[in-house]
Amino acid sequence: MTALTLSTAGAATLRADALVVGVAKGAKGPVVAPGAEAVDKAFDGKLATVLEALGASGAEGEVTKLPAPAGLKVPVVIAVGLGSVPEKDAAFDAEALRRAAGSAARALAGSKKAGFALPVASVEDAEAVAEGALLGAYAFTVYQGGENKLASKDKKNGNGPKSPLAEVALLGTKPRDKAFKAAAERAVAVVEEINRARDLINTPPNDLYPESFAAVATAAGKEHGIKVQVLDEKALVKGGFGGLLGVGQGSTHGPRLVKLAYTHPKAEKTLALVGKGITYDSGGISLKPAGHNETMKCDMSGAAAVFATVVAAARLGLQVNVTGWLALAENMPSGNATRPGDVLRMYSGKTVEVLNTDAEGRLVLADALTRACEENPDAIVDVATLTGAMVLALGHRTFGIMANDDAFRTSIHEIAEEVGEASWPMPLPADLRKGMDSPTADIANMGERMGGGLVAGLFLQEFVGEGIAWAHLDIAGPAFHEGAPYGYTPKGGTGSAVRTLVKLAERTAAGDLG
Repeated sequence: MTALTLSTAGAATLRADALVVGVAKGAKGPVVAPGAEAVDKAFDGKLATVLEALGASGAEGEVTKLPAPAGLKVPVVIAVGLGSVPEKDAAFDAEALRRAAGSAARALAGSKKAGFALPVASVEDAEAVAEGALLGAYAFTVYQGGENKLASKDKKNGNGPKSPLAEVALLGTKPRDKAFKAAAERAVAVVEEINRARDLINTPPNDLYPESFAAVATAAGKEHGIKVQVLDEKALVKGGFGGLLGVGQGSTHGPRLVKLAYTHPKAEKTLALVGKGITYDSGGISLKPAGHNETMKCDMSGAAAVFATVVAAARLGLQVNVTGWLALAENMPSGNATRPGDVLRMYSGKTVEVLNTDAEGRLVLADALTRACEENPDAIVDVATLTGAMVLALGHRTFGIMANDDAFRTSIHEIAEEVGEASWPMPLPADLRKGMDSPTADIANMGERMGGGLVAGLFLQEFVGEGIAWAHLDIAGPAFHEGAPYGYTPKGGTGSAVRTLVKLAERTAAGDLG
C-alpha cells in the first residue's frame, strides 16, 4: 500500500515528483487555498491567474497540472479543486479535503512521491487528507500485467497498468505532535483494511468462494490476534443452519459461517457485526436476467466490510469487543439447488417458504443474525448488498439504514455523515409485514414488490433477539462502482460502510453507543 509520512519540509523545500495544492471556487474565479502560500509566492502571487488561464475554476474534483517555477524543488504542481470557498472563518469540509486528496492521488499514479499541501487547520483535517490520498491511490492490478509477450511489450510502451502513488508526504502538520501521529496511524490502519475489503470484492469468484474467503479470514485472525471459528458444511448441518445450507446447496463450493472475535480486556460493551457474503450470485433457479450477472462477485461486500472492520478494531486496539459474522455462500443453479416453493428450516427454528431464490441474502443473514444474538451483544448491525430496490430509492452513492431503535438508527446516520459516507434513514412499516405471510411456512422470503428494500429489512427483523438494538445497512448502491473513478472512489469495490462501522466501534468503546 502507499506509504504515508508527516513531512517536516515546507512546500518550497520538499523534494518529490509533485506537489499538490488546493484551489477553491470563488465568486470571481479560482482562489488559492491555505497551505499553498509558498507555491503562490513561487508564481509571483499569480497562481490563481495562471490556473484560471488554464481553465481551472476550483470545482470539486478538478485536477490541473502545471510545471513548477523556479523556487520549488518539485517539477510539477497539481492544483486540485475543493469546491466553493467556505464562509468567513469556516474551514473546508473534511469530505471535500478527502475527495480532493483522492483525486490528486489518482492523477499521480506511477509517481514515487508527492507532497500534499492542502488546507490542514486541525488534526481532523490532516486525517481526512491522509485518508483521501491513501484511498485514492488504490489500484487492483493482481490480474493485470501477466508475464507474456504482449504484456511485456505493453510495459515497454508504457501501456500497462500504472503502479499507485508510492508515498504521500503530508505537509502542514506537526509531525512530532502525538495527536497528528495518532491520526496518521489511524488513517493508515483503517484505509489498509478498506483496501483489503476492496481487494476481496474485486477478486473474481473462481478464486474467491466461501472456503477461500474463510481461509483469508483465518490468516488475518492469526496475524492480528483475532479468534476465528469456521463452520463448514458438516457443522452447519449439525447446527441446523437451514438458510445458509439452502442458499449454498446448488454450488460445488459449500457454504461457511465464519466468526471473528476481537476482545479487549477492559471492554465493557460488545458490538456484533453480520455481513452478507454471497461470493457469487447467479440468482439460483430464479436466474438473473442477462446483463445483471457480470458484477455479482460484489455480493459479498457486506462480509468484506465486516471482516475489515473487525481487523481494523484489532489494529487500533479499541476498548470494545467486536464480533464479526461472515455468512458465506455461492448462489448457483443446479440439480441440487433450492427451488422456488421449497421450505427451509432456519437456525432459529422458523420455517421460510422460498418464493424467489434470488432473495437469498436475507436467508443467510437470518441464520447469522440468530446465531449472533445468542451471545447477547449490546448492539448488532448487519451489512449487505441486499436489494435493487434500495438502489432505486437512494441511487448508487447512498446506503439505507433501518433499525428497531430510532435513536440507534439516528446515531449510525450521524456517524456515516461524519465520516463522509452518504446514508439515509429508512422506515420499517409494519403494514408491509403482511405481504410475507405464507400459507405453508412461518414466513415467505418475499413480500410486496413496492418497498422491497423495506420488506427485506422487516424479514431480517424477525430473526433479531428481543431487547437487542439492531440496525440494517443496505449498501447495494455504493458497494460497487461501475462508472469512472471520482474523488477517492475507484472503479469496482469501494469498501462501503467500513468507515462508518469503525467509527461506531470507537463510539461504543467510548460509551456513546446511542
